[in-house]
Amino acid sequence: MGLLKRNPFGHILFLKKWLIRIFGLLTHRRYRGYNELSIEGSEIIKNLPDTNVLFVSNHQTYFADVTAMFHVFNASLSGRVDSIKNIGYIWQPKLNIYYVAAKETMNAGLLSRIMAYAGAVSVERTWRAKGQEVERKVNPNDTKNIGTALKDGWVITFPQGTTKPFKPIRKGTAHIIKQYKPVVIPIVIDGFRRSFDKKGIRIKKRGILQTMQIKEPLQIDYENESIEDIVSKLEYAIEQHSSFQKVIPAETVKEMEELNKKREY
Repeated sequence: MGLLKRNPFGHILFLKKWLIRIFGLLTHRRYRGYNELSIEGSEIIKNLPDTNVLFVSNHQTYFADVTAMFHVFNASLSGRVDSIKNIGYIWQPKLNIYYVAAKETMNAGLLSRIMAYAGAVSVERTWRAKGQEVERKVNPNDTKNIGTALKDGWVITFPQGTTKPFKPIRKGTAHIIKQYKPVVIPIVIDGFRRSFDKKGIRIKKRGILQTMQIKEPLQIDYENESIEDIVSKLEYAIEQHSSFQKVIPAETVKEMEELNKKREY
């Protein structure tokens, strides 16, 4: 790799590789040490095509979720199944992994800007800005950038656009699926909001079992299925459809939400 070789977004791959290596080393014990990450289904990762893969997941923290996925994906590609044991896998990371993140979040500070260089595709929220509810149209450049990332590699997205559980899936993800026809891999995570603060940077509690389930690709008829059909499939696939709330007592959900509010900074 040439020292100045760049990806489609102008990021120098040599610098990106070292950023991923450093962040990998700094964060590994967060998932294997202070807490434990239980992984299911990571054998799926190794058999995926090198480009045009969209991972869709529920969301619990700003950064800890996607960092864990970088670990799991790279560990799987190096031959580990359902394990991130032995950090050596991070030495030659897959450099065409991207994640969709709110532009407001990625511009919030120096650390966020550095992490953005590791693979963020920043988009403007159409429903919220600076803590206020807004209504604005989708920026076509945001959709184009996600398409560019898919053409170059893999993209991780959190289609609810929020860390709050059981919120509706944003239709923008379904439009992207219809337009770019990626392989869609659902992921279900848990334990991260108990382990970390909302940003996913500070360890809030140790000894928590974190889980990550990687599911088989969704079967989607890109031409004939409606946006609503795809949204419904995503809700069930990442276990965020309202019917899943019935499994958890309403009192427990309320207690969790109140506890998370108290822990916000």
